[in-house]
Parts: sequence; C-alpha cells; structure tokens
Amino acid sequence: MAGHTSAAAARTGNNPFLRFVAALSTLAGWCSAAMIVASVAITCQMIVIRFVLNGSTIWQTEAVIYLMIAATLVGLPYVQRLRGHVNVDLVPLSLPRRARFILAVITSLLSITIIAIMLWYGFEYWHFAMERGWRSDTVWGVRLWIPYLSIPVGFGLLLLQLVADFIALMIGADRPFGLEDA
Repeated sequence: MAGHTSAAAARTGNNPFLRFVAALSTLAGWCSAAMIVASVAITCQMIVIRFVLNGSTIWQTEAVIYLMIAATLVGLPYVQRLRGHVNVDLVPLSLPRRARFILAVITSLLSITIIAIMLWYGFEYWHFAMERGWRSDTVWGVRLWIPYLSIPVGFGLLLLQLVADFIALMIGADRPFGLEDA
C-alpha cells in the first residue's frame, strides 16, 4: 500500500439535492455491478456452449463487451462519489487552506466543463445511432443505440455528481478534495 489519505466519500450534509444525487450515484454503482455480474454469467454460459457442448456462439462476446463498457461508464458517478478515481494528493496537501480551496474550485469547474462537452458529443453520437438505425456488423446485428445509450447516461450522471460535489464544496458541506486541514 503506497499510502493512506483521510479522503472519504463525498459528504452531503442535510442538503436534499446532494442526498438525491448521492442516492442516484449509488444506484448507478449497483447497476454497474449488476452489469459486471451479468457479463461474467454470459461469459460462463459462452464457455459451456463453446467448449463443453462444442457449439457456436452468436451474441455472447458482443454482449459482454457492451456490458463491460456500459458498466464502466454508468459506474463513473459512484466512483466519483466515493472519491475512488486516481488522484495525486501531493499538491493539495502541501497548499494552505485557502489555496487548496481555490485549487478545488478550479479543478471542479474544469472537470464539469470537460464532462459537459463529453456528454454533449456522447448524446449526439447516441442520437445519430438511433436516428439513422445503426446496427452492428455482426451476426447478432444489435441496434447500436442501445449500447450507445450508456455514453450520455454515464456522462450525464457523472456531470450531476460533479455538480453536486461543487455545490457541497461551495456551501461548506464538504472539504476541498475531501482532505482534512493540515
């Protein structure tokens, strides 16, 4: 273990909006976990079909790929809520309280901006797939708007969690970077 910080899950206080977003992010985490379990079950089924029954598989590999990508995207807000994303605490830990707060505000605003852009283009991509009737080029031929829906949903939920984190920071319900004062 490289080290331990005192950062914990984002705090919500008694703010109903922050509590709602936290609950939504937790639900997204559970959905993400369910997609991972489903992809493991499908993989096991595929192994039985191919190597035990000596049959061919049609949809399993593609379904597992789409489920794992969707699990990653839909799980983003839950990981953000738990502060599980990789970060470097060296700079925030070395800054005084006021500078740490300013850095947290700048970082939050930049993150919100970048994820909002990704949401915009992700939604556009999903919409094109749905509007134009795109299908995968496999035997299964899945309508691509279905797996592509995880792009705007995942980034939309992450954006909502980032906004909630920013609000919590601004109203004092949470500390900058979730760190204790030095």
